[in-house]
Amino acid sequence: MSISGQPGLYKLVSQTKNGIIVESLDTKKRMPVYSNSKVSALEDIAIFTTGEEIPLREVFKNIYAIENKGETSVKKNASNDEVRNYFGDILPEYDKERVYTSDMKKVIVWYNSLLAEKIINDESVKETAEPAAEGETEKKTEVKAKAEAKPKAEPKPKVEAKKTAAPKQPATKVKKTTTQKSK
Repeated sequence: MSISGQPGLYKLVSQTKNGIIVESLDTKKRMPVYSNSKVSALEDIAIFTTGEEIPLREVFKNIYAIENKGETSVKKNASNDEVRNYFGDILPEYDKERVYTSDMKKVIVWYNSLLAEKIINDESVKETAEPAAEGETEKKTEVKAKAEAKPKAEPKPKVEAKKTAAPKQPATKVKKTTTQKSK
C-alpha cells in the first residue's frame, strides 16, 4: 500500500482501534497509520490512458516482461525525458496530460521495490495473466444471468396518514387550597 505523505511502499501488519499498523518494505520499520491518513492499496491504483484506465498490476507485468524479469533500466533519478520515453515503451497509450513524470517515477520505484521483496515474480505475473477457470466463468455468467432475469421490485408508494385534530376537552380549573400557619 501507499500512504500519502510517506515515501515508499508499506505492507499491512495489523489493525488497531483507530487505524492500522504498517511495515515499510524498505526500512522494515513499523508505524501506526490513523484513519485520517490517505492509504491506497496498489490493487486500487490505475494509470490513465487514452482509452480506459489500466490497473497498476498490468503496468508491472509489462515492465517485468520488457525488463526480462529484472530491475528497470531507468532509475528514479533519471531525467524527465528518459522517464517519459521509458514509460511510453511500457504503456504507449498512457494519457500524456494526466500522468505526470512524478507518477511515472513513483511507478518505477514501486516496481523495483516489489521486485526486490520478491512480491513481483513469475508466479505473481502468471496469476494475473491466466484467465479464470471454466467453472468460475460459468458460475459468474450464471449468477449474472439470474440477477438480470430477476425483476426489480417497484418501490411501494408512501401512504400518509390523514391528520385529524383531537377533540377539544373543556379546560378544568384546579382549586388551590392554602392553609394558614398558627402562631
